[in-house]
Amino acid sequence: MDFLPHTPEDLTAMLAELGLGDIGDLFEHIPEGVRLDHLLEVPASLDEVSLAAHLRALAALSKGTADLVCFAGGGAYDHHVPAAVRALASRAEFATSYTPYQPELSQGVLQAVFEFQSLICDIYGMEAANASLYDGASAVVEGINLALRVTKRDRAIVGAGLNPHYLEVVRTYTSALDISLDVVDVGDEGVTDWAGLDASGAGAVVVAYPNFLGRLEDMRGAAAAAHAAGALCIAVADPTAMGILEAPGAQGADVVVGEGHALGNPISYGGPYVGLLATRLEYVRQVPGRIAGETLDADGRRAFVLTLQAREQHIRRAKATSNVCTNQTLMAIAAAIHLAWLGPRGLYVLGETCARRTAFAARILGDLPECNVVFEGPLFKELVLETPIDAEELCRRLATRGFLVGPALGKWYPGLERALLIAVTEKRTETEIRGLAEAIEKELAER
Repeated sequence: MDFLPHTPEDLTAMLAELGLGDIGDLFEHIPEGVRLDHLLEVPASLDEVSLAAHLRALAALSKGTADLVCFAGGGAYDHHVPAAVRALASRAEFATSYTPYQPELSQGVLQAVFEFQSLICDIYGMEAANASLYDGASAVVEGINLALRVTKRDRAIVGAGLNPHYLEVVRTYTSALDISLDVVDVGDEGVTDWAGLDASGAGAVVVAYPNFLGRLEDMRGAAAAAHAAGALCIAVADPTAMGILEAPGAQGADVVVGEGHALGNPISYGGPYVGLLATRLEYVRQVPGRIAGETLDADGRRAFVLTLQAREQHIRRAKATSNVCTNQTLMAIAAAIHLAWLGPRGLYVLGETCARRTAFAARILGDLPECNVVFEGPLFKELVLETPIDAEELCRRLATRGFLVGPALGKWYPGLERALLIAVTEKRTETEIRGLAEAIEKELAER
């Protein structure tokens, strides 16, 4: 049985109502040169049971983290999402709530968002945070915009250790805003020489902490170089590392942004994402998007409101700090639940486990014949592995052996065409790391 909504009789009646002879008359205004002159080869419609079976078969062609051991990184990581986080974030009060436009009707959601903001301030060492942004890339852009508004300058300096996808988004945004963007390369150690940076004329200096290659940048050096030139320092910080690394705010960062996906949100083919942005209190009026605030109502009861909404839906567009009009409420709440569930001790254990197992993987993989862990020194959650095999090809071949690795780095970093990222989260066991080493060794033997 077909389930198409319009019968031939329906179509005839609609065409008659419009005064048209056939369906083709609907498209007379479209130039003939851009119209198809043949029917698309679309398969016949299926009944519900057959369609469901067909979709299951298509889904089976994809392999996810339930089927492959995930050592892939570069921005989306296979972290554990506690059952308590899933249970609480999935409650109807959260899962069905739209972004709260009417605070008096959304006290529970606003309180959860307020707690999220407070937790982000805590781990980043900042004084004010917003209710979240779309993702880490847009958070970097908004951090740069904030810094340039404060300094009234039009030049930003970005370290090449920033996620290349984030850098492309920054290029896209700044290209139409007459903003000068300078990218500072990483050196032989996989980090930027921030101490030797001349940031004269810049309004923003952006440093990844840790960077895309898993290395720890000189956060204090970047902040000192920025401040010496009268610029603001923007740290792009992984929240899962904040339990073992000193908070960027304590090291001189003026703005801290990041991607909160690893907190309470499933990897699910790379998302959903949630951008983090926090800053010092003196810049709070330059913060984009939404801020949930705590106050007292007329009866002296604790209450929550949206406050300092410097966005174009609430004030004149010319005065708005950003055209960001929303936030990732559900993902932010999941992140808040996860951080609260972890607590300071749990966040430390999470970061320490990732760092320890990354170091273990570096030792095991670095001992493979003809392989090399490119950058030595402290690593967090990712390492760069160079092999004799083209990195793109090796990623494909390892997937057939049950291991998801990458991305390959050659398209972003010249000279690393045979190098790829290996990401090691708290979920990866020593047995799995040794299994990956064995799979790579077999590929080396069979090449």
